[in-house]
Amino acid sequence: MDLQTMTYLVVGASFALYIGIAIWARAGSTSEFYAAGGSVHPITNGMATAADWMSAASFISMAGLIANMGYGGGLFLMGWTGGYVLLAMLLAPYLRKFGKFTVPQFIGDRFYSQTASTVAVICLLTASITYIIGQMTGVGVAFSRFLGVSSDTGIYIGMGIVFAYAVFGGMKGITYTQVAQYIVLILAYTVPAMFISLQLTGNPIPQLGLGSNISGTDISLLQKLDQVVTDLGFGQYTTSVPGSTLNMFVYTMSLMIGTAGLPHVIMRFFTVAKVSDARSSAGWALVFIAILYTTAPAVGAMAKLNLHGTVNTAVGLQTAADGSMVVNADAVKANADVFATEASLVYEQRPEWMKRWEKTGLLKFEDKNGDGRIQYYNDKTKSADAKAKAEAAGWKGNELTVNADIIVLANPEIALLPNWVIALVAAGGLAAALSTAAGLLMAISAAVSHDLVKGVFMPNISEQAELRAGKISMAVAIVIAGYLGLNPPGFAAGTVALAFGIAASSLFPAIMMGIFSKKMNKEGAIAGMLAGLFVTLFYVFAHKGIFFIKGTDFVDMIGGANSFFGITPEAFGAIGALVNFVVAFLVDKVTKEPPEHIQHMVENVRIPRGAKAVDGAH
Repeated sequence: MDLQTMTYLVVGASFALYIGIAIWARAGSTSEFYAAGGSVHPITNGMATAADWMSAASFISMAGLIANMGYGGGLFLMGWTGGYVLLAMLLAPYLRKFGKFTVPQFIGDRFYSQTASTVAVICLLTASITYIIGQMTGVGVAFSRFLGVSSDTGIYIGMGIVFAYAVFGGMKGITYTQVAQYIVLILAYTVPAMFISLQLTGNPIPQLGLGSNISGTDISLLQKLDQVVTDLGFGQYTTSVPGSTLNMFVYTMSLMIGTAGLPHVIMRFFTVAKVSDARSSAGWALVFIAILYTTAPAVGAMAKLNLHGTVNTAVGLQTAADGSMVVNADAVKANADVFATEASLVYEQRPEWMKRWEKTGLLKFEDKNGDGRIQYYNDKTKSADAKAKAEAAGWKGNELTVNADIIVLANPEIALLPNWVIALVAAGGLAAALSTAAGLLMAISAAVSHDLVKGVFMPNISEQAELRAGKISMAVAIVIAGYLGLNPPGFAAGTVALAFGIAASSLFPAIMMGIFSKKMNKEGAIAGMLAGLFVTLFYVFAHKGIFFIKGTDFVDMIGGANSFFGITPEAFGAIGALVNFVVAFLVDKVTKEPPEHIQHMVENVRIPRGAKAVDGAH
């Protein structure tokens, strides 16, 4: 069966499954719509949380970033995983014990203020919509390649699919759909990784293959990769960091605390029956997440080596008679000259996968020296040796532009794996993007209908009218997210990093102080959230444009790009969080204490009791 037909079948079957589950599990009450009735099993919730968590950024973009950044890409692994542990240990059980549907509801009740709740809604909407842009970008990338449509058309199709199962199913439909999506995405991620690890190292376990020797040689995979990339003027793969050590630290911290402040993940812990179940499901989710996160470094490194091996025969990879990619051990050991004329791939002889990705515009070739061969190297290198060799070989600049977001999706094609594996990856990439998009839409819907419409404007609204408001707000959010996905501020994981920064600077400090500081009052919390959000958005918009609209950036006004101690906008959330905490405590010191009953409530929530069902939770 040809690849296109196979892809249509596998992706179509997965979509039919998601919509079927949504129809079967459609929400009939606000409790089912917001919290799946509060009766989800911890293992089921752990799997759904993992799918909610592992977005297009995790599935599509993260390994691409690691492939591009090398060791420095590990900050995404450290930040996101560390943040999840922080969320699971410090926040989720207490929030579940508090027994509210949403983060703004918790903040509104804890800080005894509708204003605090409304500010939290603004922060939540800003972070969630920014996050969805990344998912829609990922959906567009996956659809454009695998369904043979433009990236824009792919986004429209993705909007329709999410609308079908998120709007009708609510949290109940989303939960069981996410379980199916987790199974699809984890198979789609690990199966190709096992194939490729076996091809390159003879070891079917990618995590071990990463540290193994290349088949038939005594040269380790990472040693060979380091040698290839440094020869071609790139930074050493195993030691490169993005910017300064300070920026890497702040970036990691921003991702970590942003993770703990993300409302769509926190909401998952309101779907279980007991506080002990919240802890248990957090543990299960970590297990399910670890399967993908420990595989990502191997996927990134192996994809990088395969890509270089495709366009440069000196690397030592070749196509076997059956069409699969194999290691030429003698060529690997020979350390051949990557700048030799015959080493560069003749453009007309490029493999089919390159032709397919060129149609999407995410892979581009420009023959700068007119020799009809592909030269892929770092033409902006600071290595004098690499520069001299490139000039001597007659190279006039890098000729291949590879979008970081295609690395995982193209990985099985680069490695010349069977069609069914490539089709499975297509389904997995879409499952990852759609599952997180649905979770984010649920958070947006609950914030608008439950916290704004019911909590502020229409306290006496009926349950059915509230349900209708939730579905309408979700539909509007899908349209906004789709529009922004058509005009994203950057690649998927970069856009997602901005969302984490916004959550880190606004929601995380308020949640932490709400749980662990019984003396923190409403004035401090509100001032802190607004200050953290404003400072972070000011720095981000300076670089990316106001509300990510191209041409509205004002980076010169702040003294140039990354002018604050070399910190990038994606990493700035941790600075915003620091501002939030400082402002909150300063304002708290000059305003009156919270009422006595609020302080008692905070103490009760923190006491390690209440593993039994929370009565009157919703």
